[in-house]
Amino acid sequence: MVDFGKVITAMVTPFKEDGSVNYDVAEKLAAHLAQNGTDTFIICGTTGESPSMTWDEEYQLFKCVLQAVSGKAKVIAGCGSNSTKEAIAATQEAAKMGVHGSLQVVPYYNKPPQAGLYRHFQAIAEAVPELPLLLYNVPGRTGQNLQPQTVARLAEIENIFGIKESTGNIDQASQMRRLTPPEFQIYSGDDYMTLPLLSVGAKGIVSVASHLVGLQLQQMIQAFEVGKVQAAREIHLKLFPLFKVLFATANPIPVKAALNLQGWDVGSTRLPLYEAESELTQQLETVLEELDLNKVR
Repeated sequence: MVDFGKVITAMVTPFKEDGSVNYDVAEKLAAHLAQNGTDTFIICGTTGESPSMTWDEEYQLFKCVLQAVSGKAKVIAGCGSNSTKEAIAATQEAAKMGVHGSLQVVPYYNKPPQAGLYRHFQAIAEAVPELPLLLYNVPGRTGQNLQPQTVARLAEIENIFGIKESTGNIDQASQMRRLTPPEFQIYSGDDYMTLPLLSVGAKGIVSVASHLVGLQLQQMIQAFEVGKVQAAREIHLKLFPLFKVLFATANPIPVKAALNLQGWDVGSTRLPLYEAESELTQQLETVLEELDLNKVR
């Protein structure tokens, strides 16, 4: 069975002042995170600002992170598109580079029906049968919800191993767990939902907060798994203000601001995303100080 661990970090893409990708900082950040709780990286997902990156930039980033974390963590490449043909081409290219898996988002903007969603993911899976695929359901961004019944059908495809579930809806996650086999892996796509979804059978978290608290997230999940529910709840409640402030505006604006406050030179976001406003920066400073996270350890 495919194993990408409990904490998957959806990594930011560092940019230089001129807006180009800062591959040097990306390598250093990835190496740091691999030593601080991250089992696997998603590169060029939502947090990595894939909508405003070129495929050439993404391919180069896949290569540099693979090299930086070789033997320490796995890499899942964000290759999704609202064009099935484009998603297949990108996934095939990433597979040639040696990535360990690929993230496939629900096609955005064109709002396909459930039958179209099934055929989209089926076509990608058949084009790269050797590569594990992680579905990504985030209707708040895509405009379409991948229904549990469709997920159950897709779970029958051998190399579709799991889903990043970002609806914030525990009913949907519960139904998905009922309809899919135990080996199908459900990951929370929202940090604040990690503990609730663990209670209905999720495996772990595709995290933004793990840029800052990867080890604590590991501790929370491990505590829950061995029946120390109160200890897991205490970690969840302690980190809850961080979970909320990191999504006070569009991701990854807050987490990039937090990393910059820690001393990481990850730069700003690319337009149409924009830098954090002063009020948000102050909120981040307060939460980081309360959690003793205001400096890189």
